Amino acid sequence: MRALVVNVGSSSLKLSILEGEELVAAETLPVPADGLDEHRLAEVVERHRPFDAVGHRVVHGGPEFTAPVVVDDEVRRRLEALVDLAPLHLPRSLAGLDIVRRLLPDVPAVACFDTAFHATLPAAASTYALPAEWRRRWPLRRFGFHGLSHAWAAGRVAEMLDRPVASLRTVTCHLGAGASRAAVEGGVSVDTTMGFTPLEGLVMATRSGSTDPGLILWLEQHVGLPPGELAFTLEHRSGLLGLTGTADMKAVLAAEAAGDPAAALATGVYLHRLRGAIAAMAAAMGGCDALAFTGGVGESAPTIRARAADGLGFLGLALDPARNGVVRTDAEVSAQDAAVRAFVVTAREDLQIARELRRLLGGAGPEPAG
Repeated sequence: MRALVVNVGSSSLKLSILEGEELVAAETLPVPADGLDEHRLAEVVERHRPFDAVGHRVVHGGPEFTAPVVVDDEVRRRLEALVDLAPLHLPRSLAGLDIVRRLLPDVPAVACFDTAFHATLPAAASTYALPAEWRRRWPLRRFGFHGLSHAWAAGRVAEMLDRPVASLRTVTCHLGAGASRAAVEGGVSVDTTMGFTPLEGLVMATRSGSTDPGLILWLEQHVGLPPGELAFTLEHRSGLLGLTGTADMKAVLAAEAAGDPAAALATGVYLHRLRGAIAAMAAAMGGCDALAFTGGVGESAPTIRARAADGLGFLGLALDPARNGVVRTDAEVSAQDAAVRAFVVTAREDLQIARELRRLLGGAGPEPAG
């Protein structure tokens, strides 16, 4: 299957062309503030035709879409109804979907959802302690995100260990501008750190991570900050940026090494949340066999990996300084006698999407929507 994978982010549009699992071409286009550049996207599509299928990364599938789905007009309408759940991300994803469907009207377009991998969360992990009436009226649950990345990392670790993914309890750590953890037991997500929105959980580049909701209510009620300003600040002016003035982990680590107290505080807060989340994910599975670091920070910051492992020896986690000190991916970094095997895994959401395309389209035909 020759597939085009479309991944629309906040500032860039990544296009991958794959034949089977071989990446034959990749292009990245900027995403201007006024929307996607349809002309440039059309040029790339025309240059690499033909395609057997197109896979679109869609951040949110809500409670309805828990598996990849072939997009027709009815599915597209149902996706539009989910925009309120992810107003910063879904409009761009849907714009990319619409453009490519117009360019390739006869090629199956498949939506692959970042939330779908976490649809398996048990009720104890997905339920917020809110009134039953609220939970009946509105989709108030932990959805989880980065599912395509977590699914790929867990599967890749199983391949490197030469073990069935069904036999493993793996903590997957997606560390990038956004950051989340997942507990993957037997190939199935049973817990994760992001929740109803991608704001919950870990400290991120510009997002706050988990914050006492009472603090937010206090700022609204007693300081008078409007909801729009609160939302923008939590999403775009917090995290590493709020603590240090930069969202770049590499710059934060350099500033810490130079003696900057704000940077030292930021890495302390970041690592405190990270260690706690790794331990919590292991607890959700009753133990841990393997740990995967992926994403931009997870792949390229050995010091973050090493310091995250510090204090987690009680889990059986220990990194080999020589292995871990080299920036390379799809590699083991655990100490030789460590009970928990640790790996650095290249984030390949494109390959995960291509696999989902083959599973959906390569058999008896497309599955029903949702």
